[in-house]
Amino acid sequence: MFCKSSIGYQWLISVGLVLMFISCDKARVFEDNHELDSKNWYVDSVQAYRFSISDVSKSYNVLINLRNSDAYPYYNLFLRYYLSDSLGKELKSQQLELLLMDAKTGKPQGKGLGDIYTHQFDLLKNYTFQKPGSYQLKLKQYMRQDPLPEINSVGIRVEEVSVEVKK
Repeated sequence: MFCKSSIGYQWLISVGLVLMFISCDKARVFEDNHELDSKNWYVDSVQAYRFSISDVSKSYNVLINLRNSDAYPYYNLFLRYYLSDSLGKELKSQQLELLLMDAKTGKPQGKGLGDIYTHQFDLLKNYTFQKPGSYQLKLKQYMRQDPLPEINSVGIRVEEVSVEVKK
């Protein structure tokens, strides 16, 4: 009995490792998602992410990752982002409106699993960092409700822009 169980666990671990290597993402430079306590995003709860860029000859996409439940009370989410260099100098800042649901039908956007929806929004496309080093990106929600309910997690992803050669 013990041997069969051990073989089952070994098989499960092997399959897990194979899946992990298959799903490796070569474009990703950085990705971090913060789970929000009690699915509430407070106005004073600025989500901060620090990442490093070593190759400034490449362009990068910076994306926002967001997960919300279908009980989220609005079709959109306003937020402001702040990008700073390693010395704290603000390089870029902008307020954005992210559409989480269709405004007319109320149909959730993004990818759904049960009552949770995952979204990925372009923040900076083909962005070129001027110097190698550490950068910080901060996200702050700008809705009128505090706390903003039914937001499960907020994160960012930084990825290299791939250049495909056309034949």
